[in-house]
Amino acid sequence: MSEVYGLDAFSPKEIAHRVKTVGVAKARLPLLSMLLLGILAGAFIGLGALYFVIVKSDASLSFAISQLLSGLAFSLGLILVIVAGAELFTGNNLLAMAWADKQITSYELLKNWLVICFANFLGATGLALLVFLSGHTEMNGGAIADKYLVIAAAKCSLPFWSAFFKGVLCNVFVCLAVWMALAGRTVIDKAIAIVFPISAFVAAGFEHSIANMYIVPLAMLIKTFGTSTIIADSVSWMGLLTNLVPVILGNLIGGSVLVGLIYHVIYRRRPASTDE
Repeated sequence: MSEVYGLDAFSPKEIAHRVKTVGVAKARLPLLSMLLLGILAGAFIGLGALYFVIVKSDASLSFAISQLLSGLAFSLGLILVIVAGAELFTGNNLLAMAWADKQITSYELLKNWLVICFANFLGATGLALLVFLSGHTEMNGGAIADKYLVIAAAKCSLPFWSAFFKGVLCNVFVCLAVWMALAGRTVIDKAIAIVFPISAFVAAGFEHSIANMYIVPLAMLIKTFGTSTIIADSVSWMGLLTNLVPVILGNLIGGSVLVGLIYHVIYRRRPASTDE
């Protein structure tokens, strides 16, 4: 009955097959396409982070409501990546499934991760510059600029292992969101699959490396050229590096091992089918 109109969701076995197939295609994209799609993804995640900070800058919200609403707002980023089409480093950690299935080589896997991560950085920092030049951060009496500095200072001051494990947990949620989005056949299916895991990781305060590539550089611009009186000594390129190293490592483990490789072990000997 569920298959009459061909709108039933793909089963977990079928998702595993789709992730492997899509992973091969992603790993073998032409370099220019890979770069441009990666730049788009970095900007898309930045747009989600922009939306997130607008909510966080409202001091009248209670803690729980602020965390929930800002998480829902941040979901915009991954919805844009999945529906509009882009290549995101954290989501591409699922290429580990295609690699474990021996459908792509270690070189293809690492090339994709490195190129996409670099391109995401270009997109995220490029958006940060545009947003700063637009004067957006002066909205709400400068509260948005202040909030960027507060958030960035906290990120740049995280201890290594705290940042690492926050990165692990973040990308478990992100890759599960991508995994479930691949079960959907419509835009609404995909959006609903994305919103709950993404809003949950944001509400929980976990760390997304690409979002940080937007937030911290924008905070640096505000600190250097803006009018905010917030003191944020840790907000610097060194502070960003101190954050990104453990968070990227954590994102890699969370997405590729705790999601991708575990699902590979579960489904690798089973052909894709519509049976649950």
